[in-house]
Amino acid sequence: MTTATTTGSPSTPAPEATSAPEATSASGAISTSGDVRPSAPPRRALDWRLRFGFLSLIWGFSFLLIKVGTGSYAPFQVTLGRLAFGTAVLAVAIAVKRDRLPRGARTWAHLTVAALLLNALPFSLFAYAELTIPSTLAGICNATSPLWGMALSLVALSEDRPTRVRVAGLGLGFLGVLTVLGAWQGFSGLDARGTVLALLASLSYPIGWIYVRRTLAGTGSSALSMTGAQLFLATLQLAVVTALFTTFPARFPLLPLLAVAALGALGTGLALLIQYGLVTEVGPTTAQMVTYFIPVIATAAGVALLGESLSWSTPVGAVIVLAGAALTQVRGKA
Repeated sequence: MTTATTTGSPSTPAPEATSAPEATSASGAISTSGDVRPSAPPRRALDWRLRFGFLSLIWGFSFLLIKVGTGSYAPFQVTLGRLAFGTAVLAVAIAVKRDRLPRGARTWAHLTVAALLLNALPFSLFAYAELTIPSTLAGICNATSPLWGMALSLVALSEDRPTRVRVAGLGLGFLGVLTVLGAWQGFSGLDARGTVLALLASLSYPIGWIYVRRTLAGTGSSALSMTGAQLFLATLQLAVVTALFTTFPARFPLLPLLAVAALGALGTGLALLIQYGLVTEVGPTTAQMVTYFIPVIATAAGVALLGESLSWSTPVGAVIVLAGAALTQVRGKA
């Protein structure tokens, strides 16, 4: 619904070199697997478990906020607002920390591509998808990113050797996707276009991670500054696209506007800052576990607050997807 390699990174994380893309969050950000400048973990007033829970709620509710926003604004407008508010939050954080922006034309060129793959494209695809599918389904589709990442890493990352457990997780995860979609019923009752858009959005994240790992490792810049620059570039991209393909709103309904503002300021900007702190404090492996709570919260929010229907296959399939995604992250011998 997280830049330089996942959907979330710390103000200055202590990165780990991992072999496969990490699980995604609801916001694309510089990943923790890129070689960015580390820093000493700051002391936190709030226990990391509470921040972990808050982050899960923020990202879980992001799909509900997208649905509310697209009820009155065009999908590109929702995405532009999300990126603009998120960029503003990170800009304040960069200024407070007196961090410096990345340098070099090559770095900015690669960040432009990363901004497209990790922010502008998936955010827009999810917004368009939720015009025709429930926010619950969009949240579950987001959870397939680790599965796509595992599949892509087998061919794109030569150092990432598959194990029987991880391959089994890949198969189990896609079995869960078929369960969510009700494949035995011929996918009846689902909007195929919206579902495909949501799955393509989740696919865009690992493609972006692989690109970033190959092009932006070792820049010497902090994850905060890299993510801030990336979100800024994504905002510029959406500003151009929105101007070309939408008309300026004749009115600004308050509730959808607040949903877009919360989606950007909380679900993108603040969420990334929280994720940064978690990675720094407890490490990327624990921090990325937030991914497995997002579809649960997204489903509960969609059903409870938006009145979206829920058949038995949706939660059962979601559990299978999450189990498969978890297995794809297992390291060690087969």
